Amino acid sequence: MSLVCLADFRAHAQELLCKSTWDFIDGGADDSVTRDENIAAFKRIRLRPRFLRDVSEVDTRTTIQGQEISAPICIAPTGFHCLTWPDGEMSTARAAQTADICYVTSTYASCTLEDIVSAAPRGLRWFQLYAQPDRLLNKQLIQRAESLGYKALVITVDVPVPGNRRRDVRNNLDLKANLLLKDLRSPKERYSTPHLQMTPIDPSMCWNDLSWFQSITQLPIILKGILTKEDAELAVRHNVQGIIVSNHGGRQLDGVAASIDALTEVVSAVAGKVEVYLDGGIRTGNDVLKALALGAKCVFVGRPILWGLAYKGEHGVQKVLNILKKEFHTSMSLTGCRSVAEINRNLVQFPRL
Repeated sequence: MSLVCLADFRAHAQELLCKSTWDFIDGGADDSVTRDENIAAFKRIRLRPRFLRDVSEVDTRTTIQGQEISAPICIAPTGFHCLTWPDGEMSTARAAQTADICYVTSTYASCTLEDIVSAAPRGLRWFQLYAQPDRLLNKQLIQRAESLGYKALVITVDVPVPGNRRRDVRNNLDLKANLLLKDLRSPKERYSTPHLQMTPIDPSMCWNDLSWFQSITQLPIILKGILTKEDAELAVRHNVQGIIVSNHGGRQLDGVAASIDALTEVVSAVAGKVEVYLDGGIRTGNDVLKALALGAKCVFVGRPILWGLAYKGEHGVQKVLNILKKEFHTSMSLTGCRSVAEINRNLVQFPRL
């Protein structure tokens, strides 16, 4: 089978995976309005290409938090990669290292942080945290990641409680009972307990808690899940180093804005004081270009990485990333952008309703 775009990988993954796994990956909250809108919103944005620009050489490189990456296309944190491929996150990390981009490891990874680092020792990694009620556990997780060479801490803020994911409820999906979450164990338990209940996420976390996180780590802190100018302004006021504009792939609160539609509001609010990134709905190189034109420093890709894993593990993820990078290079060339720095707001327009 010739897979030439991300939609091909989606179709193939749906054939390969069992129904409960596919539903877990593909599902959104409630009616999945926001999940679908994440993709539809990109299609409404039109490009304004400029020509006769000498695009014989096009450079897709950029930086995030001071670290160079080969293209502004990185891997978002998603959990349980072993559901789709036996080596799970180790394969994902190897693919990211080969592609020379950043991989954000989830708290709910199905491989240990140590195994992920061993699999791809030269890769650029950030660690995503779901804040746990046990502060000591948070501290242990963060400091472990920092000691292993992770370069940033991504705190997900949009899950004070899990969203209502109907497919998982219908399938009686019980990740708590069936998956090994090695990184949420105490060191004593890590190699002795066969299974671990998923610990609850702390619903009491608030803005004032950020100072505690800042006191225990030297890592830059990125907040994932910001959708409004009010929260973006608060993030700047609390001295974080970055924001990922995200609605959790439409898996949390249904009916919120598509990520790309919320991006402009957040970018305007931070006024260049912190880097702003985006996840949600990225399916083509054109989507990447549109996000950057509207102010994102980089995009993070979620579900398509799992589709690639299901297809052929590390090599499937590499192929997904290579397709996106090649499409993005083409989009830059066809809009007259020779470097990422030349991508700006003038490249896009929104059709009048």
